[in-house]
Amino acid sequence: MAETSKIEWTDATWNPVTGCTKVSPGCDNCYAETFAERWRGVPSHHFENGFDVTLRPERLQQPESWRKPRRIFVNSMSDLFHEKIPDSFIAEVFATMARTPQHTYQVLTKRHGRMRSLLSRPSFRDNLAAVSPHWPLPNVWLGVSVEDQKWADVRIPALLATPAAVRFVSAEPLLGPIDLYGPIVPGRGRPKLTYWLTGRPYWDESKATTTSTGLTMAPLSTGPRIDWVIVGGESGPGARPMDLAWTELIADQCRGSEVAVFIKQLGSRWGKHHKDIHQFPPGLQVREYPEVARG
Repeated sequence: MAETSKIEWTDATWNPVTGCTKVSPGCDNCYAETFAERWRGVPSHHFENGFDVTLRPERLQQPESWRKPRRIFVNSMSDLFHEKIPDSFIAEVFATMARTPQHTYQVLTKRHGRMRSLLSRPSFRDNLAAVSPHWPLPNVWLGVSVEDQKWADVRIPALLATPAAVRFVSAEPLLGPIDLYGPIVPGRGRPKLTYWLTGRPYWDESKATTTSTGLTMAPLSTGPRIDWVIVGGESGPGARPMDLAWTELIADQCRGSEVAVFIKQLGSRWGKHHKDIHQFPPGLQVREYPEVARG
């Protein structure tokens, strides 16, 4: 765990688990694996077992000693929803987050299915009731990594179906164009609605009223949506190039939908010579955070 972090969109990292395995092309040049495997076999080193999944129970309470509020990236060296991490251990991580409401926790995963399944269970929520009366936890942001349209189509719907105070997408490393509008929902006499960034429309039956003629009316509301998008290219040895047009598309869609967007870096092609955000194209000089939590 580090009290500070070089990751631009967070303040600190907390790793109650280290180690992971690859699940999609975005993992191919994993920085965490490269770092950890350097030390495999070194006696008594923290990464003596390289990038094997390793629980670190001695770290579970570490954020409780931090009094100053900060944004904390959970498991920057792993994936909290990896299949080798027991449900009970994940529950302990969430209990720590519940006990430290002064912090904001950023949980990023490629295991979208397990995240949705586990956090949707009433038993998981009930086990946290003694620690916090709130569910979802208001200080926990949940996100999925999406490197291209294929994985956006798979992971984002699962994210939107997961209980969360804030939902975010990390398009890093961005390996192809991504349309974040999601499937088109035809409107009746209205422009077509796009629900990943604006929320799927539905008739809110809880607010239904009956007119004097017996007609039942209900307002059109929207369901869960993406609250924040991080964009970044790939860097380091063997980095795959990112087309600036892909980044511009995401930035434009977020801007048009009033969704916070954070352009982290521009990858190996542009980023090699344009590392300062003030050197980015004007439309990409943006690093925003979500202002409010949406249920």
